[in-house]
Amino acid sequence: MNFPELPDVRAFANPEAPAIADDHMELDNAAFLDSVRRAAATLRACGVDRGDVVAVMLPNTADLIVCLFAAWRLGAAVTPINPALAPAEVAYQLADADAALLVTAEPIAASPVPTIVPVWQSSAAEFDSVTDPAAFDELALALLIYTSGTTGRPKGVMLDHANLNAMCRMVIDGLSLGPADRSLLILPLFHVNGIVVSVLSPLLAGGSTTVAGRFRAEDFFVRLEYSRATYFSAVPTIYTMLCDLPAELRPDTSAVRFGICGAAPASVELLDKFETRYGIPIIEGYGLSEGTCASTLNPPAGPRKPGTVGLPLPGQRIRIVADDGAAVAAGEPGEVMVSGPNVMRGYLNKPEETAKTLVDGWLRTGDIGFLDSDGYLVLIDRAKDMIIRGGENIYPKEIETVAYQLPEIAEAAAVGRADQVFGEQPVLFVSLTSGHALVGGEIDRHLRGSLAKYKLPVTITVLDALPKNPVGKIDKPALRRLAAEAAR
Repeated sequence: MNFPELPDVRAFANPEAPAIADDHMELDNAAFLDSVRRAAATLRACGVDRGDVVAVMLPNTADLIVCLFAAWRLGAAVTPINPALAPAEVAYQLADADAALLVTAEPIAASPVPTIVPVWQSSAAEFDSVTDPAAFDELALALLIYTSGTTGRPKGVMLDHANLNAMCRMVIDGLSLGPADRSLLILPLFHVNGIVVSVLSPLLAGGSTTVAGRFRAEDFFVRLEYSRATYFSAVPTIYTMLCDLPAELRPDTSAVRFGICGAAPASVELLDKFETRYGIPIIEGYGLSEGTCASTLNPPAGPRKPGTVGLPLPGQRIRIVADDGAAVAAGEPGEVMVSGPNVMRGYLNKPEETAKTLVDGWLRTGDIGFLDSDGYLVLIDRAKDMIIRGGENIYPKEIETVAYQLPEIAEAAAVGRADQVFGEQPVLFVSLTSGHALVGGEIDRHLRGSLAKYKLPVTITVLDALPKNPVGKIDKPALRRLAAEAAR
């Protein structure tokens, strides 16, 4: 099965079975195919052809999924864009991806590429053969997912159709998904997690998905009950919010088989609190965009081991290595390495970064962990310096690069500070060049012009000088301690 033909296969097998729903529409298999064909005709009329990249900047809606399949139908790839990004960040992604077209909820006058809103062709006469699936190539680029990079610029993770097919088969096997399963999508569709776990995998398994719009804790269980979803995927921040709902709330969770937790570490206490209150088992997993989403999973049928992120998914291997690349002894910590058909083909336009990350067929994750006696992965640290705010990855370099655009700033360092709701929040420390004056408010205004809201530091502290380690580098552990002390 390949994804460009999936709408046709589903419509032929069971045209009236549910496929996709969102806050405003419900599409059965026949209507899903019709929408994909009309969207493909629209994209074709705009000049989209095989090998092109279509950028999609939409909120969580069925239209985004329709556009995804429409582009694949034409042999094009898709790069999803976070609607919360600042204009400069959007422009960078469009340029780096060499996007041929931007599909967006509202026209953007200053867009560097042509834009359209998702109003698809309406006449069946306009379909003809141009909307038949293009000749399939499993090695053709399917998704271009942008993830923050240590250089301060996001990197385009290149995932081909073989990556997606392999990953979805692993998810289906690992979660035992079938035609009776229905996901409730509450994570953003510009992340590979939302696309793979909550959309492609259930559709490929013969099930369906309900796309929720903006997440609100107080509305979640209403949506869960109405959709009769059998599973959902969320981040620790969401589980924390749901645990904090009024004690008198007693939702009907009888249809739910499990919830999935990923993107950031979750405490054993949080998972136990959620499961005890709502009776929903939480399956914790681990993975990266570079691995097409997931590499390990605590098996739903057990045994699930709290404090671990589970076993390697079928078809993947995990090894733990020392700094020199040699395998460490069993139970010893080291860098987590992943191999399998789900590993990306590389970073777009970044051969040096690709060579550092993909070594002899293994993906270097940058995360530190160990395998316990049963082969379950235990994470004890994460990629150096990364800040994870509510499941969103923020690299400090992104914030620092923008701060350094101010000539008054001599040094800048962003670190994460613990937060009860979001897990972490970014904070910024700066020192000024001699003879210059600058206050936090001025720096904040500058940052807001170039960074998405979720990347903005919650505090900005001006110091005479930033602390240094023995080799003269900015001492970020010292700054983390300082941030923690200031928050008390």
